[in-house]
Amino acid sequence: MDKVMKSVSGKHFIAGAFALSVALSVPLQANAQEITLNSTSDATMSITGDLVSFTDGVYTINTNFGMINVRGSNFECIGAACPDVNASTEVSVVTGPIVWDVSLWGSRRAFTEHVEKLAELVDQKTGGQLTLNLSYGGLAPSRENLDGIAAGDFEMAQICAGYHPDKNPAITVLELPFLGVTSQEQELAVSQSVYNHPAVVADMARWNATILMPTPQPQYNILGVGSPPTSLAAFETMTIRATGGTGAAVEALGAVSVNLPAPQVNEALTRGEINAVAFAPHAHMSFNTVENAVWWTANLNPGTANCPIIVNSDALERLPASSRIALLSSVDDALDHFINNYNDTTMSAWEETLAERQIIQLTMGADILDAISNEVAGPTARAWIAEKNVLGLPSQELYDLVSETLRRN
Repeated sequence: MDKVMKSVSGKHFIAGAFALSVALSVPLQANAQEITLNSTSDATMSITGDLVSFTDGVYTINTNFGMINVRGSNFECIGAACPDVNASTEVSVVTGPIVWDVSLWGSRRAFTEHVEKLAELVDQKTGGQLTLNLSYGGLAPSRENLDGIAAGDFEMAQICAGYHPDKNPAITVLELPFLGVTSQEQELAVSQSVYNHPAVVADMARWNATILMPTPQPQYNILGVGSPPTSLAAFETMTIRATGGTGAAVEALGAVSVNLPAPQVNEALTRGEINAVAFAPHAHMSFNTVENAVWWTANLNPGTANCPIIVNSDALERLPASSRIALLSSVDDALDHFINNYNDTTMSAWEETLAERQIIQLTMGADILDAISNEVAGPTARAWIAEKNVLGLPSQELYDLVSETLRRN
């Protein structure tokens, strides 16, 4: 098929008598800055990519072919990030300043580094015209952030699926135990795949919420006080703080699992109300559960909590085009920063903490791990699929999506 070279706003790209479609390598539930431009004069031409800017009527799009500049008058824009071209010829100018309140909890830590980086990038890109005002516990308790977004009490928040699984049932598939996730990059990939599913989009829309980005934590492990368990029978006398699928794994060990908000965990551990805690490394340090810790399961890796960053959908829609583009185009860099910071700074500090406090590292044998995984993974997944199917969710499809994404990554 013949191809012709066409020029758009001084840039060149290859097109022809077929639709030119450039897929994003990492989609986001909020569609990030992804847009599709359909030619109003040539029905065969369609360009999809990341919207970088819209200035003086010209779209700048990052595609797999590179940067493309497209005169807006020749194209129809499709996508959440599309600017309102009829509102003003200078849509890149923000009429702010605009302040978004962001509800977090605890204190700044590895768990919130992507939000911190996002705030920094947005401030730079908008020249202070859009500010993310990060509040650690000052706007709502951690378990009420989803309700706060729905009510419009604040514009952005971090939530954890396991804190209110009945309110966000679709994304709880990501908290099932022993899914086979082995890296933060995989956690990022499966989260984004699930967030993009129409059933998840609709589930979050009930709360007027749009998922902006994941929090790609590593796998949880259990840290405890008292004598370290030297057999599976030792777990039968324990009460362990665990959420989501990690709780199912804990119960398979014979322990009792309890779901406590992170800020309350160390006090419960100190008082003897619980014997151990399932957290990712950063949380053990941030919430001081290492203070009296004796042992740590180095390789249980039962799963992790899924804690996305969400935004109020109406607030996102109301943002001026340039602010919305600045926000959405900063997500990927914020996530890169999160993972790099975790792998470098956080894990180095964790290894030092284990050594300094002489915390015993328990490495479970493959036979024990396989037995726990076999007992927990399949039955828990089947139960989840059945339960969520009753709710009208395409639960098998969501579960299969996780498995398919892991095979590709």
